[in-house]
Amino acid sequence: MTFAALQSLADRASLFTALRQNALAEATDALGENKWDIDMAARTLTFTAADAPSRQLVARVDLIATIAPGPRSLLWGWAHPRGEADGPAAALRAYGEQHGIVELTTPEIPFPDETGEDVEAWVAQTAHTIGGVAVEIIGRSPYYSAPTGGGSRAVFLLDLPLPVLTVAQATTALPRIRDGLTIADERSAAWDLARLAGWGMQWADDAYSGAIVSDATGASTIRFDEHARISGIEAAATH
Repeated sequence: MTFAALQSLADRASLFTALRQNALAEATDALGENKWDIDMAARTLTFTAADAPSRQLVARVDLIATIAPGPRSLLWGWAHPRGEADGPAAALRAYGEQHGIVELTTPEIPFPDETGEDVEAWVAQTAHTIGGVAVEIIGRSPYYSAPTGGGSRAVFLLDLPLPVLTVAQATTALPRIRDGLTIADERSAAWDLARLAGWGMQWADDAYSGAIVSDATGASTIRFDEHARISGIEAAATH
């Protein structure tokens, strides 16, 4: 279990988030074996190829939160000594104020009781949830969950020159990406995917049995079953 009040936000962005994390993985895999380094003074995250140090992938980073098993708490970036009070993480606080979500407006929040015996694994999973929350509220992606020692994690939002997510790419990747996800409402996640990606979208019928998403690369129809789960994705006929 993670911070329950935040899970629905991460779930809503889950399809878009997973596709953008996949794009990040492809970009770093292209370097081959690599190492990463964060320079908080310069606010950069650099991935460097092990066999060719001149081959790098550099991103500007913004600290969203740190999650530490020592104090058993999450500290938001806008309250962190190494964060920025008015940086992108502050958008989470503003969203919390607008929607009455105490977990987003409290600088440091304790772990819930239901973390299980493997706290380090819980921290790693929670970091992904927080990354999804940041993508949903701020609209930027991808994020990076960085281990910082002692089982702690720091979650950064990246500003990285990745290719724009297209409908054509998503149609190919989504069937594989979905296999690793557990989403409460995939129909809402599909709507949010279109919103965050900047695609056009319309419902296929009044029963919301499908969503037609489109951009300059084409159109696809995402089909849903009676439980709002994705039942198929296919290229849509265009006229």
